[in-house]
Amino acid sequence: MPTMPVAGILRGTTPSPADIVVRNAKIFTGDPLHPQATAVAITGGTITAIGDDAEIIGSVGSDTTIVDAQNRRVIPGLNDSHLHVIRGGLNYVLELRWDGVPTLKLAMQMLREQAARTPKGQWVRVVGGFTKEQFAEKRLPTLSELNEAAPDTPVFILNLYQSALLNRAAVTAAGYTKDSPDFRGGQIVRGRGGEPTGLLLAAPSALVLYSTLAKAPMLDQTHQKDSTRHYLRELNRFGLTSAIDAAGGFQNFPDNYSTVMDLANEGKLSLRIAYHLFPQVAGQEVDDLRRWVETVKPGDGDEYLRLNGAGENLTWAAGDFENFTEPRPELAADYEVEFEKAVRLMMENGWGFRLHATYNETIERDLAVFEKLAAEGLFPAGNRWIFDHAETISGSSLDRVAALNGAIAIQNRMSFQGESFIQRYGAGRAADAPPIRSMLDHGLVVGAGTDATRVSSYNPWVALHWLVTGRTVGNTLLYPPENRVSREQAIEMFTVAGAKLTGEESVKGVLRPGYLGDLSILSDDFFAVDEADIPHIESLLTIVGGRIVYAAGDYEGQDEELPNVQPEWSPVSHFGGYQKTSKPSTAGGRQADLLAQAAAESELQRQWRAARADADVPVISGDTFETHSH
Repeated sequence: MPTMPVAGILRGTTPSPADIVVRNAKIFTGDPLHPQATAVAITGGTITAIGDDAEIIGSVGSDTTIVDAQNRRVIPGLNDSHLHVIRGGLNYVLELRWDGVPTLKLAMQMLREQAARTPKGQWVRVVGGFTKEQFAEKRLPTLSELNEAAPDTPVFILNLYQSALLNRAAVTAAGYTKDSPDFRGGQIVRGRGGEPTGLLLAAPSALVLYSTLAKAPMLDQTHQKDSTRHYLRELNRFGLTSAIDAAGGFQNFPDNYSTVMDLANEGKLSLRIAYHLFPQVAGQEVDDLRRWVETVKPGDGDEYLRLNGAGENLTWAAGDFENFTEPRPELAADYEVEFEKAVRLMMENGWGFRLHATYNETIERDLAVFEKLAAEGLFPAGNRWIFDHAETISGSSLDRVAALNGAIAIQNRMSFQGESFIQRYGAGRAADAPPIRSMLDHGLVVGAGTDATRVSSYNPWVALHWLVTGRTVGNTLLYPPENRVSREQAIEMFTVAGAKLTGEESVKGVLRPGYLGDLSILSDDFFAVDEADIPHIESLLTIVGGRIVYAAGDYEGQDEELPNVQPEWSPVSHFGGYQKTSKPSTAGGRQADLLAQAAAESELQRQWRAARADADVPVISGDTFETHSH
């Protein structure tokens, strides 16, 4: 394997040589006892030495791969604590990704080109990872524009949890007519004659959106494996080395898990995955959970693929929807009956779980069930449990979560839906949705993630930008400094906290001898770049267990070879995944932009303090703060 030229390191005859050494680096270890280093050695997948050249020189043998970081920043491998990685991998090569695309004009050009090369019977699908706020035009395409761009090829565009756009060909391919009934909690928008227009609305349930997407053609098993490998490589591109799969709708066990299981058995996973099991059929959730607890248990697997528990739903009736363009959904008055059965079953069998809970009203009802079981000595019984999302969780609920030894996983859904939240609830309430700093101040484990791919992008640096700056991808300021975190804290939420959520904090999350050899060399120094440039950071070299799983720039060609993207007409084959654009700090008008941002931040701090003093903050219109093109 080719390596970078290195001066100052001589190959020795050590009896236990390292497999790979990274040196001449600015290493952020994440280890509070030894926070900085310049070199690290990995042997047998595990870190065996870290420090400076003198401390790793004894690890260098004749066959050791030596990587010169050229004084670049190195960090522990990132861990997305809530990513739909299994489901995303099965379809990745079929999707036209608008993640990072700066203008609607460019997005539609990509769509037209893809429609022209897509064969008959296949669809063009844009499935999340973008928002109209990222476009300079600040709008979505119209149905007329879709029909003009692709008159014959079915096109499906998923817009957050809110809606989907279908051209006429997709309406026909999906089988929708004037006689098609609406979905529960969703709407097929119709014209004067009752014929579907192509607009689907989540009102507030996204079932109509996901059920329609499920009508599109799927890949066969062989191509699903290759698609998953390319998706994992795309995640490695951004320095991800681990993820916690949150399961989700239309992800059946074991059928939809067989791809990652096969890849794990073949040693071809380039990302460590801890997965959850999600009952798919309303009304038989407890039966499914009972069947699973009798056959598998959390911890089953290895360091690359392991079961972490149930969720993110235990019962469908207990899950709230997160469409911020719609009012908060009112859940069934008696959902606790079946929900309690499910939680009790988990506790009695040593299973942890995670729960989708957007609103405090849902969280309070869930907590009441947990407290009832705790009074019986059944909760949490040493099991890990997590609330996901928790945008509107209250301080009193955080107290109760802490008392029950719970944890929280937050995602940057507000990066993509922040403007919608402001329009419905006002800037004052948006300023601590979710209350990140309060969660940490309560001493809770707070893991960070993306919730990709159907809403947020899978690019973790977009989420890190949100944590640090409090801004959306459209550059709207959401949070005052009181509800943001430092860059070091943000990295910890994407490394150490994620490891704690899977019970692996003794083997990963920091760079320390005895820990897994997972790290990345960054294109830019996260701790030094302009805040606006954070989403543009990528990895130049990603290492998982001592394996180089992604290499670019000076290191190109050192990673493992993948099969070509198939089918040949795949959007990924032509456009790739996340669209890289120029850094904002290099654009003109940066100084004026900074002045406008400072003014917006000052106003937001005033609103945030007003909200703390008075719970009845008046609703603020969505255009209260000026937004700027990112």
